[in-house]
Amino acid sequence: MTELDNQQPATPRAAYKRIVLKLSGEALAGEHGLGIDPDRAEAIARKIKPIHDLGVQIAVVIGAGNLWRGQIGVERGMEQSTADHMGMIGTVMNALALQDALERLGITTRVQTAVQMNAVAEPYIRLRAIRHLEKGRVVIIAGGTGNPYFTTDTAAALRANEIDADIVIKATQVDGVYSADPKKDPTATRYARISYDDVLSNRLKVMDLTAFTLCQENNMPIMIVNFWADDDLYRAVQGDESVGTVIGN
Repeated sequence: MTELDNQQPATPRAAYKRIVLKLSGEALAGEHGLGIDPDRAEAIARKIKPIHDLGVQIAVVIGAGNLWRGQIGVERGMEQSTADHMGMIGTVMNALALQDALERLGITTRVQTAVQMNAVAEPYIRLRAIRHLEKGRVVIIAGGTGNPYFTTDTAAALRANEIDADIVIKATQVDGVYSADPKKDPTATRYARISYDDVLSNRLKVMDLTAFTLCQENNMPIMIVNFWADDDLYRAVQGDESVGTVIGN
């Protein structure tokens, strides 16, 4: 046996210590894009577990588009504040479903919400969230920012800055940011890295403008990655630039 044969494979290492993973409510949706599908919740949990096993501290911010879209109510004459608060409540339902799926995989989890529901979740408290993360618990942050007129993208950007995360990872169904729509332009190329200014000047859609500006002003990197493609998220968290796109300075 040669010395080369005795070498052990390298232990996977994460490029980030603490991340905020932004999930849309649709990620939990059933076949018709509505409701909560327990199988989808389990699939999400199984994507998160390998990253947790790397020792990465994970906070998840989740939306509610599978349960309620405020714009539907507004278009029918509902007050924006009422419509948005309904969405915030929906995020708590999604957070509890994801918590259950993670706990069944043996991952200790806490749900915190900006809209207080003390019977089912902790109130969001920044230092408490950080303490949970330091103890290896996944923290699922619901309730958006707790204020109407702000999206869960903005909540993810805000919480990432508050808890001193290394990066915001927006989980999508596309494998990064492209120079053009790859479905329409076969010559479109994926950016491994791109600056905030280039995203704005090229009018590339990444996050809503409030969320994007909050990240830019506080130098919080953003990663766009295909959450559902094989192990793309796992590889991206290890710093593999052959998947996803990182936006920063």
